[in-house]
Amino acid sequence: MGGSRTQVNKAHKSRFASKASRQLHRTSGADKSRIGKPNTHQAAVKGARAARIQRSKTIRNEKRAALLKVKRASTGSSSPPRVIVLFDLSSSTDLGKVARDLLTLSSGEETEPLCNTAASSAYRFRLTVLEAPHGDLLSCMEMAKVADLMAFVVSAKSLYDGHEIGGLVDAFGEQCLSVFRAIGLPSTAVLIRDLPLDIKKKQELKKTCISHLSSELPEDCKFFPADTKEDLHKFMWLFKEQSLSCPNWRNQRPYLMSHESNLEPDIDNPGTCSLLLSGYIRAHSLSVNQLVHVSGAGDFQLGKIDILKDPFPISERKSSNSMDSDDMQNFQVVQTLLPDPLKQEPLIVENVPDPLAGEQTWPTEAEMAEADENNKERKLVKKRLPRGTSDYQAAWIVEDTDDEDSDNSEEGDDDGMVLEEQKDRAALEGSDHSDLDEGQTIDDRTEGDTEMADDEILTKEQIESEIKQIKEAYADDQEFPDEVETPIDVPAKKRFAKYRGLKSFRTSSWDPKESLPPEYARIFAFDNFARTQKNVLAKVIDIDQGSMEDCAPVGSYVRLYLKHVPLDVATRLCLPSKKSPVLACGLLQHESKMSVLHFSIKKHDSYDAPVKSKEILSFHVGFRQFYARPLFSSDSLNSDKHKMERFLHPGRFSVASVYAPVSFPPLPLIVLKAQHGEAPAIAAMGSLKCVDPDRIILKKIILTGYPQRVSKSKSIVRYMFHNTDDVRWFKPVEIWTKCGRRGRIKEPVGTHGAMKCLFNGVIQQHDTVCMSLYKRAYPKWPEQLYTS
Repeated sequence: MGGSRTQVNKAHKSRFASKASRQLHRTSGADKSRIGKPNTHQAAVKGARAARIQRSKTIRNEKRAALLKVKRASTGSSSPPRVIVLFDLSSSTDLGKVARDLLTLSSGEETEPLCNTAASSAYRFRLTVLEAPHGDLLSCMEMAKVADLMAFVVSAKSLYDGHEIGGLVDAFGEQCLSVFRAIGLPSTAVLIRDLPLDIKKKQELKKTCISHLSSELPEDCKFFPADTKEDLHKFMWLFKEQSLSCPNWRNQRPYLMSHESNLEPDIDNPGTCSLLLSGYIRAHSLSVNQLVHVSGAGDFQLGKIDILKDPFPISERKSSNSMDSDDMQNFQVVQTLLPDPLKQEPLIVENVPDPLAGEQTWPTEAEMAEADENNKERKLVKKRLPRGTSDYQAAWIVEDTDDEDSDNSEEGDDDGMVLEEQKDRAALEGSDHSDLDEGQTIDDRTEGDTEMADDEILTKEQIESEIKQIKEAYADDQEFPDEVETPIDVPAKKRFAKYRGLKSFRTSSWDPKESLPPEYARIFAFDNFARTQKNVLAKVIDIDQGSMEDCAPVGSYVRLYLKHVPLDVATRLCLPSKKSPVLACGLLQHESKMSVLHFSIKKHDSYDAPVKSKEILSFHVGFRQFYARPLFSSDSLNSDKHKMERFLHPGRFSVASVYAPVSFPPLPLIVLKAQHGEAPAIAAMGSLKCVDPDRIILKKIILTGYPQRVSKSKSIVRYMFHNTDDVRWFKPVEIWTKCGRRGRIKEPVGTHGAMKCLFNGVIQQHDTVCMSLYKRAYPKWPEQLYTS
């Protein structure tokens, strides 16, 4: 039988009510106002709730208005044409036929299209179709940067006989897919060609393609058959209604993809010309006072901007098929924008240092009084320092508090760790601090540096010898990191004069302004980089909302006049055989100035050759292309100092520091390395981390010695140094062993570099005694920033 049939009523909710409110219904109407509590709290709650509802409604309306604005800007009659980049994953399809079918369907005419852009009155939008050349990595990268839709074209013929995914995607296709993902994939689609007529087999092959390619592409990627006109018609309607997504870095700057490029020689300045680029303004309005970067050519000022009549209007019947070449060259000028000399951004690349900035001036009375007070404070703390050692250099010297060292205090008066101030000052004035010390030849041999002159013609044997030496140095760096041998014919205190010891790599102080190289006088630095970036991006919004007197709005067809472009560079950009369009982007404020940029970088899986620090590499940062000589280092999260790496090691991220024009993150990075007689290969990928000249990168070396005689915690160590003066010079530096002991040098023994050492525990005979030394490292200045 069932349970009890007794009715169970719902519990009353007055458990938490006050006693007065529960008895309120028994009182008279006159007394209710007296017994009941004031209603101020309830009114306040209702008011707060109404405010929250109103605020939520306002936020919804703002988001709806922003979405409508974006949709109208991308699909309206004044929006620039949408760019479809056709990319063949296996070079087995005819991209030209696909492009012609799309343009013919868009224009509504059966004739051959004369241009890669068409205006469709039926679909009510404009379309630009680009064909990515299979095998040309640079052209594919440039097209992917401006693509609104990446359409990957595959052929189903390779699946007829049951082939695997290797028939759909070849090696070059996999390489380009990794590059596209690093740059930032826009909206994607897959066009499947050569499907059979049988419906059942057609669906099976389509499912096979989806299962093979879904892991390589984003989740929202759609697959379309593309054999018949009906298939392409369905694709076009979905493409027109689709809300396209693009990488965030592309929306920070105005950019232009050239439909036509010409040049006008400059009579006043022989060897230069004016480069004319015609195309649609995208992303943001472009001011005539802005600087413009041409991808692969450099930064230039604008002479003027001509706003032209739109050559591809949607409303008119005239399409790309009915336009001849004369009409394409003689567009009607609607408005001409001229730069304002007072507002135009100056083309400043390097800082011009003041030669009198370092001159000694007579101190004022206040400065002399402050110096006296500092000297009195210093006299209160007496500290025994080696001769010629400053107070700042004393931070790296470990004080000996052991009683056993008191007997040898007199003979340690001449001990020192770093050079005298006069030598530091001379090095600052006369050297570039990039391993150009007196032991330059030995330093290069220690690091395995076998760089040759860039303009030297190398024979096949020299190339093979250079590659062999780099590989041997890379193997040594992996097996014995940071270990170097002390030269026999050169004193160690002279050979390692720029190095110093650190008691703690994490906590010891290092002045970022000390002994900077001459290149630091040519670069720019920011007091607060984050605040500067915020102000610069706010100016972009001001330009968009500004007047039409000095800026070309988004979607307008313009002709840019770039001044003082080298004639050979402009000729290379205007070649008719150039497969990819010329890209130009408006630079933000300060983005033409040189500084020290740091990139988070990782070696590409397909690249096996060693990538060495300070060798010439091609950096592709957003729309920019330039050459740099990066310095690799680790990214220490718990320290303000970072260890230099001689090679870029696979499987982990490193930081690449370069001298380059300022850029504001986020920006993707693709690093290419030129190969002898071959196309450039992808060496690494990453992103822009920060702009900071004060980032301290320390080069570490380890000097090793071996115990000769051991007595508990004491030992006689040999082969770390080869003379007595070196032992006394490096005596203040702490030593350690590979088995975990720490100690110090007590005194030299004999005349051949042997030394007596004390450790904090029993030392083993088979142990190795090490000494860590550090010096600050800097990247190398690129001899040539852009391709000539």
